[in-house]
Amino acid sequence: MSAAEAGGVSHRARGRTLDAFSAGAPWRKEQTQDLQRVLRAVDGDIPLVLVSGNHDVGNVPTPETIAEFQQTWGDDYFSFWVGGVLFLVLNSQFLYDASGCPALKRAQDQWLEQQLGVAGQRKCQHAIVFQHIPLFLHSIDEDDDYFNLTTAVRKEMADKFTRAGIKAVFSGHYHRNAGGIYQNLDMVVSSAIGCQLGKDTHGLRVVVVTAEKIIHRYYSLAELSERGIEDDLMDLMKKK
Repeated sequence: MSAAEAGGVSHRARGRTLDAFSAGAPWRKEQTQDLQRVLRAVDGDIPLVLVSGNHDVGNVPTPETIAEFQQTWGDDYFSFWVGGVLFLVLNSQFLYDASGCPALKRAQDQWLEQQLGVAGQRKCQHAIVFQHIPLFLHSIDEDDDYFNLTTAVRKEMADKFTRAGIKAVFSGHYHRNAGGIYQNLDMVVSSAIGCQLGKDTHGLRVVVVTAEKIIHRYYSLAELSERGIEDDLMDLMKKK
């Protein structure tokens, strides 16, 4: 998934950098080294933001799996600013099952309240959240599923986000494109550049952020290779 706006372009790995589950799993070391080799080839002028997911820290994270991720990739939750836009990156595994590391979840909760306070003061043009597990796949009232957060958690988080003026949440995990709207919050679920579990093709989502709006569009790798990004999005990205 990409985010682009006047003043900069960033690429986001949608939580889940590896296939092998957390530390000690077969091939994890080799997969880590291979991914690091590939990422070193990315243009240094393009910031790369990594979002932790279940294959990084486990479905039930522990202090050890979190520490391993931090040592290898950096912080598992953080915020950053680009062109007046506030981006919040969450470790959604804490929202899924934090029974193995309750203190770490509390720390993220406290940090998030502070960050949402900044967003709520409307000191940013937009506020956007990245997290691996979607709040919901289609509707805030849908049944609980492996691929979404539980009803109680999703409603609590969605209400926090909407009160703070968060405009969009971008997630992966589902290996299919999905999403829906809750109040003014756009829940965007993007399929994978690798393994597909549905009918979508291998691809990525291009996101353009302007002063007025957030526009996103999913492209298959074949579409990008054959035609590239459409002119209307390119024109928006060229505007300063």
